[in-house]
Parts: sequence; structure tokens; C-alpha cells
Amino acid sequence: MDSVQHSSNKSRLARTFAKLQYAQFPYDGEGIQSADQIVVSELKNLSELKQCFLKKHLDDSSPETTQLVAEVQEQKNLLKTYEITRKKLNSYTKLKDSEIMFLKEKLEESRRENKVIEKRLSSSGSLSSSLHENLDFHSLTPTNFVSALKQTMKSIRNLVRFLISEMESANWDLDEAADSIQPDVVYWDTTHKCYAFESFICREMFDGFNLPEFRITSDYQSMPRSEKRQRFFDKFMELKSLKAREYLTWKPTSMFAEFCRSKYLKLVHPKMEFSLFGNLNQRNLVGARKFPETAFFDLFADVAKRVWLLHCLAFSFGPEEVGIFQVAKSSRFSEVYMESVNEEALLSPESSSVVAFTVVPGFRVGKTVIQCQVYLI
Repeated sequence: MDSVQHSSNKSRLARTFAKLQYAQFPYDGEGIQSADQIVVSELKNLSELKQCFLKKHLDDSSPETTQLVAEVQEQKNLLKTYEITRKKLNSYTKLKDSEIMFLKEKLEESRRENKVIEKRLSSSGSLSSSLHENLDFHSLTPTNFVSALKQTMKSIRNLVRFLISEMESANWDLDEAADSIQPDVVYWDTTHKCYAFESFICREMFDGFNLPEFRITSDYQSMPRSEKRQRFFDKFMELKSLKAREYLTWKPTSMFAEFCRSKYLKLVHPKMEFSLFGNLNQRNLVGARKFPETAFFDLFADVAKRVWLLHCLAFSFGPEEVGIFQVAKSSRFSEVYMESVNEEALLSPESSSVVAFTVVPGFRVGKTVIQCQVYLI
């Protein structure tokens, strides 16, 4: 009976020891603690069994006694082994706890650094905003125009990303769509097809940029030059700090609202809208001079706002001071008037450095040339 009990204790202890090892890989703190407690309990049971055996008065010459003595000795040796192993595992656990603490501290440090970076970015954005806040009609410089152009292009690229995502969801063939905008272009990378969509939005949104209020009205023809400039600057300052939807709600019959309507109907083809959204609800609302409350229209309206602001700022310099230009297909690349959106074409010996299409138009502000952005083949 004692032999059976010894074997049972031994087997149970071995299983517990195995659980303790398994808890290390992957590391399981709770599992280690639970298994450790069981090992201690089993070792305690073995110790009590040993004491009970020693108290018995058995005949040393009995074969049963000899077997029990051997088993007790085996249990002693096993006990020492388990005790050593338990101490090693405890040390290993403490080491892992220290590593976890170290990693937590590193994580907290990274979070603090991220907050600092976010504050810097936020302050940088505030600086950009304050640049427009502190604008003065009599101290306009090409730098103000460049800053507004950068914000305009950021908004256009947000719209492009949204459209591409919606096209992919609607199972559009993006290769075919890009080819319909810029035919026969061999792209250096498949992701470069986004430049075709960007060129299309720029082409439509900047069409008429060199005319007062994009051909919407001709009320400015009879005004003195200085009064025209001041009026455009006032329009710039009026819209710049408002979201497009806020301004459209405030002035639904304004020139900007009419600009949004005309550009939307020209930019967004009915077939495209129906394919992407399953209906023509947005187009119908815009046609009725109302404004859809959708994510797509909000992105479009922000693009319209940025282009309109850029236009107002340009005419604040005076219509003769600002010009817009594009580069014809197959033109040779010029660093003076052009900037490549795919720099690999400039670095590769296989490139002909020829313009495939203009992505973003260029501008002239006084004597300053702002390069157009082109895709090279």
C-alpha cells in the first residue's frame, strides 16, 4: 500500500513539475505561481510520508522493508532535484518580472516621446494657421501663396485616397480607370497610378483659375485695381478660418457655394457616383443647390475651399501678378519649371526624362516661379 502511495506521489509530482516547465514557454506568470504552489505542497506530502515511514518498527530483514527503504531514498533524491529546479525556476521568474518591468518603463518613455512629437506637430500646424491669421494685405509674399498651395494639395490627396479606396471596394479596374485619364503611360510602379487621378482632380478644379471667380461672375471688370485686390483678400480672410460646410450653411447662395456646385457636377460623373454609392442622391442635392451630408462631399468641399482660397490669395496680389501653367506631354524635363513626383525616373539611366503628364500645375507669383509637378517616363 505504501509503495502504491509512493508511486502515486511521484507521478503527481512529475506532472506538476511538467506544468511548471510548460508555464515558462510562453511565459505565464499566473501558471508558474500556481504550479509552484502545487510543487511545494507535493514536496511537503513526501516529507510527511518519509517521517511516517521512519517511525514504523519494521523487520530490516523483510524484503518489503528493503524495497520501502530504497523507494524512500529515491524520493529523497527526487526531492532534492525538484527543490533545486524550483529555485532555478523562481530565479527565472524574477528575471522575467524584471524584464517586464523594464519593457513597461520603455513603453511609458515611448508614450511620453510621442506626446512631445504630437505637441510639436500641433504647434507646427498652429504656426501654419497663425501665418494666415496674421496675414496683412499690404505684406503678402510668395511664401504665403506656397503655404496655401501645400494645404490645397494635401486636401486633394486626401480626396484621391478616398476615391481609390471606394473604387477598390466597388471592384473597379484601376488600371483601366487611370488609362482613361492619362492614356498610354507606363508607370514605374503600380502605386503611381494615383498620380493620374490626382492630375484629373487638379485639372478640373484649377480650370478657370486665371479668371476672376472662375468665370462665375464678371462684376470685377469695372472695379479699380486696388479695390479688386482688397475685395479678393477680404474673401480669403472670411473663408479661411471656417470649415467648408460651415460657410456653405452660412452663405448658401455665395460665389463659393456656386463654385462648389459647378465643380462637383463637372468633376463627379453620374456613372462614377452611381457605381461608387449606388445612387445619384448627392448629385441631385448639389444640382438643387443643397449640400449632402456625406464623408465624400465633405472631402470634396474641403478641396473646393482650398482651391478657392488659393484663387482669392492669387488675385490679392493682382491678376497680372499671378499665372498658372502646365507642361505638355513629351516635353523635356526642366528643373527650373518642373518637379518630378517620381524621382526614380531622374536617377535611372533608362529614363528619357520626358514628361508623361502634369500632375499639379505650376504658378508664377510676381517674379517667383513655383514649379509644376510632373510624372516622368
